[in-house]
Amino acid sequence: MQATITTAWYKKGSAPKVKSFPGNSKVSYSGFVRPDTGSLFVSKPEWFNYETMIESFREYINANPIDEGKKYAMIIDNAPWHKKAVRLVEDKTNLEYADIREKVVFVKLPPYSPDLNPIEQVWRITRRERTHNVFFKSKTELEAIVDDAFAQWAAPNNQLCSLCTFKRKY
Repeated sequence: MQATITTAWYKKGSAPKVKSFPGNSKVSYSGFVRPDTGSLFVSKPEWFNYETMIESFREYINANPIDEGKKYAMIIDNAPWHKKAVRLVEDKTNLEYADIREKVVFVKLPPYSPDLNPIEQVWRITRRERTHNVFFKSKTELEAIVDDAFAQWAAPNNQLCSLCTFKRKY
């Protein structure tokens, strides 16, 4: 609920004030963008650790069945909970993660490259379009606004599909 401020027009010489929540409260989301449709899938873990990431992988796989013999390519950044979850899933001696291993291949991004991860762009767009320069009186109000944005992107759409493609300029 920490206020994020972006550029805005103000009268010259004025000193705009942005209301800010006195504490630090947040809502956590784990998300997946399907490049073929642009649809968004989100889960809401209470916090982030390797266990909640593994549960998010399973939720996504169960909600989006894939044809036999095919695998999902999941883009993973360098968050510590991502790295540990991937290490556990990829370890063939861990039989409890075989269900994920048979349906997922992990694509590991280089450090400091959020522009290559479509879900990072979803978070950026959500902040820009829904939460920048907005004061939320409660965590519930913030959660409702963000949930509404994600619900609109749950259906196939061009906006998120375009995040998964690169346009060549030549």
